[in-house]
Amino acid sequence: MDEVRPSSGAPAHGLVPLFPPGLQAIYGECRRLYPEQANPLQVTAIVKYWLGGPDPLDYISMYRNAGCPAQDIQEHWHYVSFGLSDLYGDNRVHEFTGADGPSGFGFELTFRLKRELGETAPPTWPAELMQGLARYVFQSENTFCSGDHVSWHNPLDNSESRIQHMLLTEDPQMQPIQTPFGTVSFLQIVGVCTEELQAAQQWNGQGILELMRGVKVAGGPWLITDMRRGETIFDIDPHLQQERVDQGIETEGSNLSGVSAKCVWDDLSRPPEDEEDSRSICIGSQPRRLSDKDTEQIRETLRKGLEFNSKAALPPINSQRQSHERPQSRKDSLESESSAAIVPHELVRTRQLESVHLKFNQESGTLLPLCLRGRLLHGRHFTYKSINGDTAITFVSTGVEGAFATEEHPYAAHGPWLQFDFLQSTCLFNFVYTLYRQSYQRSTVGQRRS
Repeated sequence: MDEVRPSSGAPAHGLVPLFPPGLQAIYGECRRLYPEQANPLQVTAIVKYWLGGPDPLDYISMYRNAGCPAQDIQEHWHYVSFGLSDLYGDNRVHEFTGADGPSGFGFELTFRLKRELGETAPPTWPAELMQGLARYVFQSENTFCSGDHVSWHNPLDNSESRIQHMLLTEDPQMQPIQTPFGTVSFLQIVGVCTEELQAAQQWNGQGILELMRGVKVAGGPWLITDMRRGETIFDIDPHLQQERVDQGIETEGSNLSGVSAKCVWDDLSRPPEDEEDSRSICIGSQPRRLSDKDTEQIRETLRKGLEFNSKAALPPINSQRQSHERPQSRKDSLESESSAAIVPHELVRTRQLESVHLKFNQESGTLLPLCLRGRLLHGRHFTYKSINGDTAITFVSTGVEGAFATEEHPYAAHGPWLQFDFLQSTCLFNFVYTLYRQSYQRSTVGQRRS
C-alpha cells in the first residue's frame, strides 16, 4: 500500500471511470461530514484486489475530526474504508445483485483514533488493520454486524498497548447510504482490552459498548480508541463487573451464539480407517475415562442448573436463512436474532452417532464455560464454525426447536455439521476436548446476536 492525495475527491484509475458510482456514493457521505476536507490523505492498494493484489480495500480515507466539545468528545482521526461494498458494479469484485439489496458485503469499516498532541498527520497503521479485517471477510465470506467481536491477540498498532482486540458498532456520524449497487452501512472498529473482550463474549458486545460510551477515557459517546489507555472500564469502575456484567449474564445469558474457530470433530462410533486413526483419545497409552461417580456428579450439577432456567427455547434452527438483508452468495454472520444457525452447504441425511471426539484450539476451549453458563442453561444454542471449511459443532439445549440432536440421540450429524444435546448426552461425561497447544493469533472471530 502507498499513500496518495486524490484530486477532486476521488483517485483516477487507468481503465475505469474517474468516479465509479459506488465510490462516489461513499465520498458523498464523507463530504457531508467533512466539507472542508475534499482531498483527504488516503492509503491505497497499489495493485488492486481485482488485479491480483493482496489488499481487498481499494482505499482508506483519513479525516481529521474536531470532535464535539459540548459533548466532551475529543479530537481524533477518522478512517473510512472503500471496497467491502461494490464500488464499480461490473462484477470485478462483487456480484451485482440489484439496487434493492446490500452492495457487496453491505458495509464499510470505519475507525476513530485519538489524535495525540502535536500530531499533524494521521498514523497509517489503522489502514493495515482494516485490510486485515477485510481479508478475513473476503476469505471466509462471513460478514460483520454491530456488536460483533474480533479476538486479535496483539496490540492493534504493534506496540505494547493493552488494546489488543476489537468490537464493532454503528459509526455514530456516518449514515447508511443507498448506492446504485445497493445499500451500504458503516461499522466502526472499537479497540478494547482483553478483559473487555471477555466480558463481551460472556455477556454481549452491545452491553459492553454501552458501558464504554459512559467512560470518557474508554471511548466516550463516539467510542474513540486511545491506544495509550492503560486501564479497563472495570479498573476505572469495579462495580461495572458485578452490577452490570455478572448480573446481565445471570439474568439474560450471553448474546454470543457462536464463534469462528479452529475446531474438528470425529465420529468415534465408526471403525478406524487406518492404524493412526485410533478413534479414541489417549493420555499416555491409556484412554481417559471418567468414573461412574464423576459422571453422576456432573449430571446432577447440570440438572440443578436447569432448575433455574425459566427462559423459553430459541426459535427453530432452520436450514434456510430468514434475513433478506444480504444476498445468498454471502455467508451470514454466525448468530443473530434474525438469522439461523450455521448450515453446511452439503445437505445429506441426518446420522445418529454413538460417541464423538471434539477438538478445539485453546481460546475456543476456554469458551466452553460460557457456552454452558451463558447459553445452554438459558435454553439456547452455541456454535463453533471452523475457519478451515464447512465443519460446524452446535451445542443445543433439550427442547430447542429445529435441532436434529434429541434426548434419545444426543449426537447427530448432518454432513459436516454436528449437533450435540449437551445436557442430555450420556457421552458428555466422557467428553474430552483437546486444546491445541500452539499459539494461534486471530483464531476466533465471533459475532453478536442471540
